[in-house]
Amino acid sequence: MQKRTAAISLTLLVLAGCAAQAPDVAAEAASPYPIPEEVVAVAGPNQDLTTARLDPADDCYWYYHAGPVETTLVPLRAANGNQICNVRAS
Repeated sequence: MQKRTAAISLTLLVLAGCAAQAPDVAAEAASPYPIPEEVVAVAGPNQDLTTARLDPADDCYWYYHAGPVETTLVPLRAANGNQICNVRAS
């Protein structure tokens, strides 16, 4: 009897772990990038835009580059190599 109860309990636990969860529509509708779409459009390839952010100290965008040894904050660059910054009012 105990073996049968244990088998049923184990089966229920496994099936509970496989239950599908409803997708979060609000999260899917939101942009995966925390930066404006204009910045995404001009950003060059091979940059992790999901970690990009605006640094208020210099008003430029930076992202985390995960290298083989360490993860470093580096400037976000456009396709032509220029750093992407907001224009400051004079």
